[in-house]
Parts: sequence; structure tokens; C-alpha cells
Amino acid sequence: MTDQKNRCAWSTSDPLYIVYHDREWGVPVHDDRKLFEMLILEGAQAGLSWITVLKKRENYRKAFNNFDAKKIIKYNAKKIAQLMKNEGIIRNRLKITGTIRNANAFLAVQKEFGSFDKYIWQFVGGKPIVNKWKSLKQVAPTTPESDAMSKDLKKRGFTFVGSTICYAFMQACGMVNDHLTTCFRYKQI
Repeated sequence: MTDQKNRCAWSTSDPLYIVYHDREWGVPVHDDRKLFEMLILEGAQAGLSWITVLKKRENYRKAFNNFDAKKIIKYNAKKIAQLMKNEGIIRNRLKITGTIRNANAFLAVQKEFGSFDKYIWQFVGGKPIVNKWKSLKQVAPTTPESDAMSKDLKKRGFTFVGSTICYAFMQACGMVNDHLTTCFRYKQI
């Protein structure tokens, strides 16, 4: 992409990043399947760069039944062994088994609250927090909201949901608008 739009500085290094930034990052998500996908992908990113996960996202969708939690909870040792051999995903046993654990916890939350969306958006009062950052240096890696989300998710049996992962999830799913004020997407979102 060679347009001259002002974007958040992190999004200009790779065409895939640019498309993700321009079309997806920060847009409020209320679809349970998509929320589950993003929670799993943010957890998969732990210790890695987001571009690594973004490049593998389609492979993740295929490998994990398009993030259908009801199918994922049925994964057994044979399926885990297959996933460990799948070069299209991050082959980390803890992250793979964590996805299965998270699918179980996700379904329990849906049962308790009626939807994961209803549960997860309570951490921001049901509407996006709109920040007014002028520089990436101003964006903190965690917030009191991500701390509360992390603590509650862990209590419910989720894994790979530390506060930093939760805040990245909140940014990705539009629970917070952390586009810089100079970014063309800031006012659009």
C-alpha cells in the first residue's frame, strides 16, 4: 500500500499490518466466535510479535475449526499431536492445550452470562474507552480494566490471559480506541 494516510506508527512496516490496522484493529467486536478467536490469538502471541500470529491466522482458523469452541473442547491427545506437527501454527504444547482449556471456560461463561460478549464488555461498562494518545509512548501495556479482566478470566479457568494480553485483546476488539489522535482511523472509530 502506498497511500499517504497518517497511521499509528506500529502499522506501517508490513502490508498485512496495514490492512489489519485499517480494517480491523480497534473496531468494536460483539460476535462471540470472533471474540474467542482474538482471545486465543492474543494468547498465542505471548512472547512473540503480533505479525507472527497475524501471518498464521488463516492457518489457525483451519487448525482450530474456525474457533468453534464446541468442537475444540472435544480435542484429544491425537488431535493435540497433529497440532504439534502443524507448521502453520505456533507449535507450543502449553498454548495448544490452553486453547482447549479456554474453549471450556468460554462455553461456561456463555452459559452463565448468555454470551461471552455480554461478559467481556462489562469490563469497560459496555462501551469503548476512547483515549486521546498523541504518541505510542503514552499507551500503557495494562490498565485497571485489563487487570480486572485478567484476574476474572483466570478465576474462571482461562489461561494465557495476563493483563498485557488482555489489554492487547481490548485494543484489537475495540473495547478501547488506542489509535493515535493523528491516525486517520481515530475519528472513524
